[in-house]
Amino acid sequence: MSTAPRTLVVRLDSGGDVLLAGPAVRAVAAGSSHTALLCGPTGERAAHLLPGVDEVLVHDAPWVGLRPPPVSRATTDALVDALAAGRFDRALILVSYHQSPLPAALLLKMAGAIWTAADSTDYPGALLDLRHRRAPHRHEAEAALDLAEAAGYALPPGDRGALEILPPPATTRLTGRDPYVVLHPGAAVPARAWSADRAARAVAALAAAGHRVVVTGGPDERRLTAAVAGDHALDLGGRTDLHQLAGVLAGARAAVVGNTGPAHLAAAVGTPVVSLFAPVVPAERWAPYGVPHVLLGDQQAPCADSRARSCPVPGHPCLDAVTDAELLAALARVTAGRGAAVPAAPGRADGRAPGAGAPRTPTDDERGATV
Repeated sequence: MSTAPRTLVVRLDSGGDVLLAGPAVRAVAAGSSHTALLCGPTGERAAHLLPGVDEVLVHDAPWVGLRPPPVSRATTDALVDALAAGRFDRALILVSYHQSPLPAALLLKMAGAIWTAADSTDYPGALLDLRHRRAPHRHEAEAALDLAEAAGYALPPGDRGALEILPPPATTRLTGRDPYVVLHPGAAVPARAWSADRAARAVAALAAAGHRVVVTGGPDERRLTAAVAGDHALDLGGRTDLHQLAGVLAGARAAVVGNTGPAHLAAAVGTPVVSLFAPVVPAERWAPYGVPHVLLGDQQAPCADSRARSCPVPGHPCLDAVTDAELLAALARVTAGRGAAVPAAPGRADGRAPGAGAPRTPTDDERGATV
């Protein structure tokens, strides 16, 4: 019988955030007999694509998400019961720098004596066994892996800590065999995407420059993708699930996409990204990870660090002011070495690869012993 722990990883928000948790999940899986991932409904499809995940649990938490549900005693009790039935020995709660892990930690403790670790700026009392301090300016993928390492988990030998998913399916029946570039115009948060008119002009410019363009989007984005594709591109809006979208992205020379889940999905299949990055959140934390990429967009725009969901500035200038010439130059840069090996995920500030070396001993402060 294995003596390795049954471990639960918690990441309750979007699919993109779940994909960024992938390196940490693989580290946990390398040191666990069973690895479960507790995610929200918008992250469930991405959770099933992560290597190392044995079980996916879903909870629509009222403290996260764009449209959180009301607090429900029955739903909360059902989650606590499910966590207790899982007989987990340990749990890692992954949150972004502006989120609190403590609501999830409270429910984990109600489910039993689960050893729990998380990044927390707030005093956790008895809710965390390891109170970890996030290093400043960390990318989300690296911050999650830092927590896993502090909890005693390390990536297996040869794993460089890049984003990964299970192998995607072949999608040439959808895309055709000729080389193409993906343009994904949508985003769950409108501030992080081009306007439809600007995206349509970009498709026309790409086509005029000789690129074959494939426009992608979800079932609820068919009207958007049709308008953006026009007569210049292949419209795959609503024709792929997430795994098939990964296949389309894997076959592309590059992806042009905002700061949204498909950008991280492209990174997870090794495809370069031209990132339309509105500065409502910092690029140092959410830029495409571990693949060649170019950021487009005014990072000093008035909306910087506001976490605005809809652009507060008329005309959406931080993104819609990006010119066709800038787009084409960025695409040329990221595709210049296409066909060469994709570089590994960035190294740490100390020169180590992510996940390298033995996990360190947590300090008393990290264990939650001090305010």
